[in-house]
Amino acid sequence: MAAECVTRVELHISCRGLLDKDTTSKSDPLCAMYIQDSHGKWVEHARTEKVQNNLNPDFAQGIVLDYYFEMVQKLKFAVYDVDNATSSLGDDDFLGDMECNLGQVVSKKSFASALQIKGRKVGAITVYAEELKGGNEVVQLTFRATNLDKKDFLGKSDPFLQLSKLKSDGETLLVHRTEVIKNNLNPSWKSFDISLSTLCGGDYDAPIRIGCYDWDEDDTNDLIGCVDITLRSLIDSKESGKGLDLVNAKKKQKKKGYVNSGVLYVAQCNITKIHTFLDFVMGGCQINFTVGIDFTASNGDPRLAQSLHYLNPHEPNEYVKALIAVGEVCQDYDTDKFFPALGFGAKIPPGMQVSHEFPLNFNPTNPYCHGIQEIVLAYQNCIRQVQLYGPTNVAPIINHVIRFAEQAGQENTASQYYVLLLLTDGVLSDMEDTKAAIVKASRLPMSVIIVGVGQADFKDMDELDADEGRLRSGRHYAERDIVQFVPFREFKSQSPAVLAKHVLAEIPKQVQEYFNKRGLAPMQSKGPQPPYLGGL
Repeated sequence: MAAECVTRVELHISCRGLLDKDTTSKSDPLCAMYIQDSHGKWVEHARTEKVQNNLNPDFAQGIVLDYYFEMVQKLKFAVYDVDNATSSLGDDDFLGDMECNLGQVVSKKSFASALQIKGRKVGAITVYAEELKGGNEVVQLTFRATNLDKKDFLGKSDPFLQLSKLKSDGETLLVHRTEVIKNNLNPSWKSFDISLSTLCGGDYDAPIRIGCYDWDEDDTNDLIGCVDITLRSLIDSKESGKGLDLVNAKKKQKKKGYVNSGVLYVAQCNITKIHTFLDFVMGGCQINFTVGIDFTASNGDPRLAQSLHYLNPHEPNEYVKALIAVGEVCQDYDTDKFFPALGFGAKIPPGMQVSHEFPLNFNPTNPYCHGIQEIVLAYQNCIRQVQLYGPTNVAPIINHVIRFAEQAGQENTASQYYVLLLLTDGVLSDMEDTKAAIVKASRLPMSVIIVGVGQADFKDMDELDADEGRLRSGRHYAERDIVQFVPFREFKSQSPAVLAKHVLAEIPKQVQEYFNKRGLAPMQSKGPQPPYLGGL
């Protein structure tokens, strides 16, 4: 059998001449990339950052994916003008899209095409591809500058930095943009992490250009000065404390005795190895799986065929389908395969009191089920004995798992991680309590997956699945994005594997992010390797 030819590539995207959809300013574009699946459906893979007030954006955030030589991988790049805080792009102005094959992009390295809306050209897009090299090292950088040139007539300057690779043809490839610091000639920018593969292709001696610009609202950002350097020289500059001259070539030509337009200092340049998800599970990290099922009255009378809890003898209902699809993947990463299975929103025997945290097997001292099939049996037995009620409160079950995750976090080892699967049919009644619980959980070894069952409006879930920005509860912000929401109806006609892949796609990243942020290395491997998390 021939070996599979797969290469990791990073795509960098630029657009020119975008439509202007904003009345008092310019569009705020974002580009989303979709991959066509085996059924011909476009599935979002990733998106860039939003660039404010710009019709000719160079997006700094690249998109990483696997390139298979032997496969036709159809891609679609769609650009939107984003003017709100929701993660959904359906309520944003569409600025055009472009379809191509990944092979076209890789073979040309730089692929340019028109953006179109219903056959009408509405701008241009360029996609630049490069093979990712450089292993799993990440560099943490912090910069400050002094004595920058004053560029604004009524103020000082509003400086920001852009880091770019220098390509062999002399062109630059933007890889990072810092925040803007208003009205300051001696700025200190926030620290940021960037992989060595993205920054310099893993080559410590590859040229990097750092440009300092004065931000302007009308998108005519003025160059203050720039410096060409290598990662090795950045490390040396940090060690020596010497500043780097920011030079403006045009000003240097005109001004006699010109020295610089400011001095850039490397306040921090630390390189660390980032351990992967497989590093952690191969070291023995247990993925502890917990299930929470919605038993509120809005699901409908389970004795009737239209109920979401109806037990059809010929076909499992949506709750069971989602549970099996996700659970069968997760159970392979837990050695004892004993999982807590909980319900919420029902009156339970014997007293028929409403509970928002009850074991499906009605055994509070041992709520565990052995394997996914035992959870299914416990669910089927439970639905025959409880009375569906309400309201839809999920915070108690999240807090239940938090108690275990807190204990694991105190061990200060990469040994335990918790995944809570919540299956629910509608809008949450305890949204504020749920947000507070998720913000707390974001600081623990824990993730939350929410699968929406039925045809309800799940708009509130977009706020919890904070793909753009951090979830907030009062004055507190989530440390990480730990929630993944998926409406089951979008996957009803597809195989369980497609649902599982989509639902679990973020888990490996969330696991490695939690442990790497805390400097926790994988434990020593014991016994055979765990199964391969194919496609995740």
